[in-house]
Amino acid sequence: MSSTATAEKMETAADDQSQRDLTDGFHLLIDALKLNGVETIYNVPGIPITDLGRYAQAQGLRVLSFRHEQHAGYAAAAAGFLTKKPGVCMTVSAPGFLNGLTALAHATTNCWPMILISGSSEREIVDLQRGDYEEMDQLAIARPHAKAAYRILHAEDIGLGVARAIRAALTGRPGGVYLDVPGALLGQVMDAAEGAQSLIKVVDPNPASVPSPEAIDRAVEVLTQAKKPLIIIGKGAAYAQADDKVRELVETLGFPYLPMSMAKGLLPDTHPQCASAARSLVLKESDCVFLIGARLNWLLSHGQGPGWGEKGGKKFVQIDIEPTEMDSNQQIDAPLIGDIGSVASALLEKMGGDWKQPDESWTGKVREKVQGNIEKMAPRLKNNNSPMDYQGSLGVIKDLIAENPDVVLVNEGANALDQCRSIVDIHKPRKRLDVGTWGIMGVGMGSAVAAAVETGNQVLAVEGDSAFGFCGMEVETICRYNLPVCIVIMNNNGIYRGDGENWGGGSDPSTTVFVKGSRYDMMMEAFGGVGVTVDNPDALRQAVKEAFKSRKPTLINAVIAEGAGKESGNIGNLNPSSVVAQKRYPQAQKIK
Repeated sequence: MSSTATAEKMETAADDQSQRDLTDGFHLLIDALKLNGVETIYNVPGIPITDLGRYAQAQGLRVLSFRHEQHAGYAAAAAGFLTKKPGVCMTVSAPGFLNGLTALAHATTNCWPMILISGSSEREIVDLQRGDYEEMDQLAIARPHAKAAYRILHAEDIGLGVARAIRAALTGRPGGVYLDVPGALLGQVMDAAEGAQSLIKVVDPNPASVPSPEAIDRAVEVLTQAKKPLIIIGKGAAYAQADDKVRELVETLGFPYLPMSMAKGLLPDTHPQCASAARSLVLKESDCVFLIGARLNWLLSHGQGPGWGEKGGKKFVQIDIEPTEMDSNQQIDAPLIGDIGSVASALLEKMGGDWKQPDESWTGKVREKVQGNIEKMAPRLKNNNSPMDYQGSLGVIKDLIAENPDVVLVNEGANALDQCRSIVDIHKPRKRLDVGTWGIMGVGMGSAVAAAVETGNQVLAVEGDSAFGFCGMEVETICRYNLPVCIVIMNNNGIYRGDGENWGGGSDPSTTVFVKGSRYDMMMEAFGGVGVTVDNPDALRQAVKEAFKSRKPTLINAVIAEGAGKESGNIGNLNPSSVVAQKRYPQAQKIK
């Protein structure tokens, strides 16, 4: 071999060795996520993160691509709730980032850990507003809507940025975190060994937070004095996954309890202490309310108003990891700052084995009211009307969930949400996902994908036809990944009701009316799934059973009577009424 050939071979080998010893921003970001236990990314590919998704998939991460960033974000948010680990959503810059931002704010509002990673333009262009492709100061926009927001500019800081994002998302009260990744960062190259050394594995991001002995003593004293106590369990208790401790605490206290919608199943809704069917009674007449992972926000009328009884007639005990949550709407007489598992353990230890449960005059009255209301509703849930009403159709769903308690129920809409929440019992923790604190529409398909991916369980999504319109294209995503999701569309041809009138008398339909007889089932068939139309409860029961048996992507177009619903579901009081409208438009009288 000539000296020239030998030199060329040595140069090639040196180049190969150099390539093997280098890494780049793409792979450092993926390695940092994997090091911290991230297994799934929900994303919409595009400039500048297209290859990031490809490389992540090649490195063993599961990368699920959606049709819209908002729904990828809702999936990541739901994943955070289900797993207690940050759900990760990845989007393109500017418009894609803004789409994902709605979901990030949703996660922050609900106190779920999520990380939104978005590609972005370079700082030197953005800061001088030079008009780059999709130019936007994304970090500044994200900050008001996230628990924390960070930007990474140098490859050697990727490990630090990911660690900061994970710890911020999980520590204390969980929330959404934004991670800004300029496109040029991903292509930056550095020594592979130095890159590996720069990565950080987050240790104990959410340590136990134990309440003070004085706080426990104070809470036990208040609870002991209660004559008509009530427990309200919020989704924070479900997120905590301290299921056994919460159940032991509730059963030891012996108080009636109300589960908020996503806390349903932490104790079964059929539990003898469950007071859901006597909600008005217990809220009004209780003299002590014990909040476990629940907030006195709009969902509980801020703990105020006629539904809560006489002003100042109640004492409040509250468990929350966030100190500033206390006294947000009512004076909290016994604040318990700490994680739910630690607080429950401390309370049980203090109470000992001789706790005196409330008098039968209170608990018996609540049970009697619960039983009476359940018996009153029962016949309405057994009707076989065609077209269906909400009671008959949801009576079927109630029975099927009781027979299949591991099914994850996803639920959104107006009447479809409110009626389902009150009718369908949940029997196990974290088996109900819905619109959450914001009451946000369009979460359904993203939540359904996350539930199927993160749990492996059958998913049943009960959707209003209006709610489904926000996210319906994701049925293609469900079919593409062949997920065990059965979607039931409560189709009454409109928002709230399908029989609205154009108050001006013109040819346009009412603002709340959709195309009559829409065939949503054909959307699912178009992508290779199973589509079915039903118009009576017996047919609905059979169709859902077949979907559960096959575990195939299925959409059931459930025809509901147009006039079965009511304006704004159960929160019509939040829809401002117009005195002028009541006089000027006779139709206004029909919807109030």
